Amino acid sequence: MSGSERRFPKSLIEFQGRFASESECAEYLFERRWPHGFVCPGCGDGRAWLLKTKAFTYECAGCGRQTSVTAGTIMHASKLPLTTWFWAAFLMATHSNGISALQLQSQLGLGSYRTAWMLCAKLRRAMVDPERKPLSGVVEADETIIPFRTKNDPVVVPAGRSGVGKMLVAGAVEVDGGSPRRARLKVIESFSKGEIHAFVLAAVAPSTRLVTDDWPSYNDIPDIKHKAITLGPMAAHIVLPWTHRLFSNLKRWGLGVYHGLRKTNLQHYLDEFVFRFNRRRTRHAAFNTLLGIGARAAPAPYHVLIRKTA
Repeated sequence: MSGSERRFPKSLIEFQGRFASESECAEYLFERRWPHGFVCPGCGDGRAWLLKTKAFTYECAGCGRQTSVTAGTIMHASKLPLTTWFWAAFLMATHSNGISALQLQSQLGLGSYRTAWMLCAKLRRAMVDPERKPLSGVVEADETIIPFRTKNDPVVVPAGRSGVGKMLVAGAVEVDGGSPRRARLKVIESFSKGEIHAFVLAAVAPSTRLVTDDWPSYNDIPDIKHKAITLGPMAAHIVLPWTHRLFSNLKRWGLGVYHGLRKTNLQHYLDEFVFRFNRRRTRHAAFNTLLGIGARAAPAPYHVLIRKTA
């Protein structure tokens, strides 16, 4: 088996054989967290030994600090087996449409819905690479509206661009040779110039050729080559085909997998959708990416996961 095939299991059978035990999962996580060898998070020393009395924990030879392979990661202080974490990551990364917490609970035989929900919520926080490159070349940008989902019946969504009773989302798609490559999605508070400019400047590289409709909030973005297209009687999806397809797939995904999205943690659901969209041709390699980011991501305790501004 080649190195790449060993690194990215391509089937459930391969995955089960590759990560059958806690020690195999711990070894893989060690390599993702410290690819060049152990580094003490306290003093930076690279000398350590594996403790026999604590599972997968290393004691620094320099300062004596003890660090487990999961300490300071999204798995921090979790009492779940590593095999459960790995199965959850594999299912979330490789399912073409994702997997809900209720489905994950059933698939993994978890004791409670809350446990499954926390697993999904924590893994979503490992779906944004802090070192990802901005979109470049030709980029379509647009905005969309998603109705609230509440515990009661959905609210009546007013017409127009008002944000009342709606969730506002800005999106951008990098286009190469007429085909989409990468995308970005972000929750915005309004369709104002300040919100739109902030989204574009964070999502795209300087000198990008930005293609939008004629909404005035896109005008005068610094260092961006902007081409505004007046719609008139023409349908918007003709002018901006890939952003509209992105939004359409997002809404269908939200309804199909989650039966509607809510305001709480909406950005993290958008991040999950973008993670899967950007890796739609390398889903099994996405498992490696997910655990790699998760090994460097900050812990997210329950009170952070349920915070509305998280």
